[in-house]
Amino acid sequence: MNKTMRTPTLETLGLGSVLQIFSRGKLPVTTSDLVDEVFGKAGDRGSLVISGANGIVGAGKTMQLGSRLEPHGVRVVALDLPSAPDGLGRHYKGLVRTFGRDQADRIMANTIRLSYDGKKLPDELKTLKPRFLLEAIPEILELKKAHYEAFRATFPDIEIRSVTSGFPSSELGVGVAHPAFPHEINKVWEIVESEPSAVSKLFWSLGLLPIPVSDNWSFVLDVLFCGLTLAGTRYHEACNMPYWKIDKYIRRLVGPNPFRAHDAIGAKGANFLTWSCLHHLGKTYGAVFTPTGEMTHHKDAGRDWYPGNDFRPMVDWPLEGDDEETFNTWILGPLFQMTSLMLHEKRGHLAHINVIGELCAQFRKGILAVMRDIGPQAVIDRVAAYHRLHPQAADSAWHPEALELLAGPEGQQLYVNAEHDGQVGVITLGRESYNSDVDAELNRAMDWLVQEGIQRVILSGDFHLATQLVGADTSEFYPALEEEAAGTHLAASWSRTARRLHDDFKISVGFIQGKRCLGGMLELMQHCHVVVATENTAMGFPEVTLPVVPGMEACHWPFR
Repeated sequence: MNKTMRTPTLETLGLGSVLQIFSRGKLPVTTSDLVDEVFGKAGDRGSLVISGANGIVGAGKTMQLGSRLEPHGVRVVALDLPSAPDGLGRHYKGLVRTFGRDQADRIMANTIRLSYDGKKLPDELKTLKPRFLLEAIPEILELKKAHYEAFRATFPDIEIRSVTSGFPSSELGVGVAHPAFPHEINKVWEIVESEPSAVSKLFWSLGLLPIPVSDNWSFVLDVLFCGLTLAGTRYHEACNMPYWKIDKYIRRLVGPNPFRAHDAIGAKGANFLTWSCLHHLGKTYGAVFTPTGEMTHHKDAGRDWYPGNDFRPMVDWPLEGDDEETFNTWILGPLFQMTSLMLHEKRGHLAHINVIGELCAQFRKGILAVMRDIGPQAVIDRVAAYHRLHPQAADSAWHPEALELLAGPEGQQLYVNAEHDGQVGVITLGRESYNSDVDAELNRAMDWLVQEGIQRVILSGDFHLATQLVGADTSEFYPALEEEAAGTHLAASWSRTARRLHDDFKISVGFIQGKRCLGGMLELMQHCHVVVATENTAMGFPEVTLPVVPGMEACHWPFR
């Protein structure tokens, strides 16, 4: 009987476990079979329709999906209003850089552009046999519902997904596939559906990252991203710090630049989407989500958050003493409170909630990893301090009891899982870069397998959240650059963990799949007795070009 430390994230897609992949010697599904299931068999193959295809989301996803579906004979229909500016043409140069001119031409030629008046579908659409609609029109509920009705009236069996950033599936009446920015390259999709579908499995087989989440307002990503933006505006209203400077301190604290991100996406559209998510969250959950006056003003005016460079002061006074602690409370307090709501509502597998912040919102560490590291009491104390600054937020959406989930198996193994069948164990890595959290979880996984009597082990990516292994997380190095003790601890502890793969098991196999395995992750793999890689996987130690010596024994371990 198979045993596992916690539920593999792959199981949430209905794709089984990594242990089963190795046991069977093949992936659980094939792209060709899923293309047949979603779009029909060759000779009677239907098309993918993306409505709102000239918008930022629609154009990006037309390129991302079109480039993957063209080799399988699936036509892509880009549908939009006649007045919509050309959002597709600007992506051509990027296609050429990525695929070469010939393949870029084939992708664009496979994309059929159609216009309509927003109400009546064009007659030509029938000849293209639409099987799947990805709706990317404006975030207006009545407009979306009318759009679905128009498609269902003509194509009653069509699969529909909305890219909405906020509306639950229960409001829309269709499933949700909410993509992360930048849309042409970010592979993450938040998926809302009653059970794993062929569409989600197809996305996975195409190399994308579908992540199931629950059917609640704004899902996970926009609770974190919009919530962080809101926290910044609250601090601005309390202390009058300019937004560019708030960004600097948020970046130092947790990683993202929420205000610069809005400007980069396009302030007019991004401000509206953020305000819309917060508006509905506030109506549902209370004051912790209610948009500020500044947020509403920027939404109405479509204003950028950053001034021109010539309007920024030459003197940049730092925060000092209690001021920095107050800033941290204004930012972390609401983030922790909002995350407690997501835990309470069970909005997703804890590894999913955690990684979405990293992969989609530039958090250096997932919010659950941050909360786990400081402990539940420190989280409660931080939220209590925030409530003293913003008393209205204390009346709703605060669930300190939900923090107990972080002490369970899912909360303790956010990045690393282990499974075994009584004979062979599998350790899976669900983070692309190695950091202290991965190191601690990897040690717990090896401890568990040893206690279970497993002497043969495979180390691998998780076939889901980690599509490549890019090396060590460089943010871990900053303390080591300033303190000798920190550097010694980092080098010694990570190498000690890696050596366990060689010393604690009779046989260990490092299995490398995905685009690349670099730096610290390759060093980790090289400590296994055997290393196996899939064809065309890139491997190397790019740090030597900096120049930095590989710190997990790559300079001598492979040669011994």
